[in-house]
Amino acid sequence: MNNIKKYNLSFTKTFGISEKKIIKLKYQDIKEWDSVGHMNLMSSLEKEFNIQMKIDDIIDFSSYKKGKQILKKYKVIIK
Repeated sequence: MNNIKKYNLSFTKTFGISEKKIIKLKYQDIKEWDSVGHMNLMSSLEKEFNIQMKIDDIIDFSSYKKGKQILKKYKVIIK
């Protein structure tokens, strides 16, 4: 499975939404992406890509788009 599929799957599984809805998704746009949902998403991404994000990056991870930029720091390229 390529990185974009892994990335998208983390969102769809964590929040129980369709792939169509994640592209413009931002923190707290949906009730599932609250603080608990956020930590579940971070855990899913760390496990999926075998990384451990710094706390500042976890806090800055505020949208689907921003997440792609943050993961680049960990040499995870999402296209």
